[in-house]
Amino acid sequence: MNDARPVLRRCVACRELLDRSLLWRVIRDHRDGVLLDQGMGRSAYLCPQESCLEEAQRRKRLQKALRCQVPDSVLEVLRERLKPDTGSDAEAR
Repeated sequence: MNDARPVLRRCVACRELLDRSLLWRVIRDHRDGVLLDQGMGRSAYLCPQESCLEEAQRRKRLQKALRCQVPDSVLEVLRERLKPDTGSDAEAR
C-alpha cells in the first residue's frame, strides 16, 4: 500500500485546493480557544498570502469555518508571518 499521495486542503479565502503543508492551519480547540498550527479540533486552512488573509478577514471566512470568533491576536500573528524575515534584526531584539 502506497501512501505517498499528498493530503489536500482548501483555502477558506481563495478556495484553492493545495497540499496542507503549504497552508496555515487555524484550529478551534475545545479548551484553549483558537490556536495556530498545532492542536486537535475543528480546522480551517489559509494560503500564506496577504490577499487570502485580507479576504478571510473581510468576509469572516475563518469565523464561519471554525464556527466561533477568531481573536484579533490570531490575525495579527498571521499578518506578522507575512512580513519578510529580516534575520539579524529579529535576533537583535
